[in-house]
Amino acid sequence: MVDLKGQYAKIKSVVDTSIAEVLDTNTYINGPKVHEFQKNLEQYLGVKHVIPCANGTDALQIAMMGLNLKPGDEVITADFTFAATVEVIALLQLTPVLVDVDPDTFNIDVEAIKKAITPKTKAIVPVHLFGQCADMESIMEIAKTHNLYVIEDNAQAIGATYTYSDGRKAKVGTIGHVASTSFFPSKNLGCYGDGGAIFTNDDALAHYIRGIVNHGMYERYHHDVVGVNSRLDSIQAAVLDAKLPHLDAYNEARIKAANAYDKAFEDHKNIVTPYRKGGQDNHVFHQYTLKIKNADRDALVKHLGEKGIPCGVYYPIPLHLQKAYKDSRYREDDFNVTNQLVKEVISLPMHTELDDEQIAFISTTVINFINSNS
Repeated sequence: MVDLKGQYAKIKSVVDTSIAEVLDTNTYINGPKVHEFQKNLEQYLGVKHVIPCANGTDALQIAMMGLNLKPGDEVITADFTFAATVEVIALLQLTPVLVDVDPDTFNIDVEAIKKAITPKTKAIVPVHLFGQCADMESIMEIAKTHNLYVIEDNAQAIGATYTYSDGRKAKVGTIGHVASTSFFPSKNLGCYGDGGAIFTNDDALAHYIRGIVNHGMYERYHHDVVGVNSRLDSIQAAVLDAKLPHLDAYNEARIKAANAYDKAFEDHKNIVTPYRKGGQDNHVFHQYTLKIKNADRDALVKHLGEKGIPCGVYYPIPLHLQKAYKDSRYREDDFNVTNQLVKEVISLPMHTELDDEQIAFISTTVINFINSNS
């Protein structure tokens, strides 16, 4: 699904030198490399504060901790996403409120958000799924009307650009009150272990979060707030700082590969290619996800595996049906889109090193199987 070895080979000397500098200085936690990466990422995103942390799940949890949400407060998020999004809500004893998604973008449905708001609602967590921006303008309008926080889950779309209706542009992760991201190795900007970060333009919130990530300390052994131990180590920061200048090129390579896939599957009656809302930079294709109509998606998964082609089904079970998150409040009729998507979606290999020959082989294999079995 990804080719980290091929990507590393192209920047090997820079990565190796950057890691060697950390080893030479022995500054493994909160060292200069962490601060350099933080400043460079702030500049890239156009955001006032980047707070690095240990992983993307921590980033989302810490963002919620920074907002001082209280047990029982309701947090609305999408049913069709990875469990980490709802996991941290439950861990903080908040009340997850799952809603359906848009059938085209797979992102949280704005009308479903409106219907789910109650007096207990305190926050909305839009997920920029598979690399495509959620409808942030509408979500921020809803939040303003109801005095809610917006926490962007940007684990899959770093580098994507949201375009407002008036033509203004902003990097995703800089629009809500606070945002989180993951630097898991397979992400568009990934390190060689675990890593994450929180983004915000709020000075006071940033200060609070900087304490939370470091045991609640601003001064050593002075614990001013309840915190956690979640820090990005210097070696991972060194890797990320070496890769950051290439992020736009990485995303452009993914978009180019997506365009090639789109052309290969063009007008096939059983294959729906990813919908793109807005310009080319609105979707940075962390995943390239098809919908398979009137054909056996699971048989296709098995066939691709037999041909040596990796693929993924993200996500096979809706969150509202997961044992940990079942709730008598949910009705199946509220999740018609998600319940259909989990039967249809399949993600094909998507990374910076894909070439035309590989894309042709993958797409031809998919088409030939569907033509023979539908």
